[in-house]
Amino acid sequence: MKQEARLGILGGMGPQATQVFYQFVLDRTDAARDQDHLPAVILSDTGIPDRTAAILSGDTEGLYRRLLGDAKLLEGCGCTALAIPCNTSHYFADRLQGELRVPIIHMLRETAAALAAQGKKRPGILATDGTIQTGLYQRECAAVGLEAVAPGPETQKLVMSIIYDEIKQGETGSREKFAQIDRAVRKAGCDCAILACTELSVFATYHPLPSFYVDAMMVLAERAVERCGYPLRTI
Repeated sequence: MKQEARLGILGGMGPQATQVFYQFVLDRTDAARDQDHLPAVILSDTGIPDRTAAILSGDTEGLYRRLLGDAKLLEGCGCTALAIPCNTSHYFADRLQGELRVPIIHMLRETAAALAAQGKKRPGILATDGTIQTGLYQRECAAVGLEAVAPGPETQKLVMSIIYDEIKQGETGSREKFAQIDRAVRKAGCDCAILACTELSVFATYHPLPSFYVDAMMVLAERAVERCGYPLRTI
């Protein structure tokens, strides 16, 4: 008998982003009743150490072991695919995959593939210092022929301020700061920009953004629905 599809969500990075991600999954599933929705197990491990701080300090082993323990817990719960709604933690995704039996839906890889399919060429990357400095999106984009553009230092400070000083502290985020970011990304000649931090996905729920911005967490939600064999809702 074929195992029932069950999505494992390794969250808590941050917890509000996890809640928004699951809402994305619900919104993108073509369902008319409870039973039409994708079964999911959500682990919101808010005790996971800060990903950017760990990666930039080089002290990553404790963080990795925590992520692996959580992933194995979800695997043990019968999950058939895993989604990790945190861009920076994908620094460990391939290593984690090597120790798991179930597939991780790679948010960064799927986002780069989606942009390439749309004919984009030069995406701006709005992400944490950890994601930017490790070149995570730059590598995934280059693999499909895209030239990823990281913000300049002053723009990156604004991105980090929205993430850490505002959204992670329960605020809705500064439209004025984001407007400065938007001007800088467009001036750099980008033909789109990736919301490459899940706190920026949360920001976009408060401040709807134009189609120029591609939400990596929404891409992850769509691929999660599809990979688990459920139909996408047309929006």
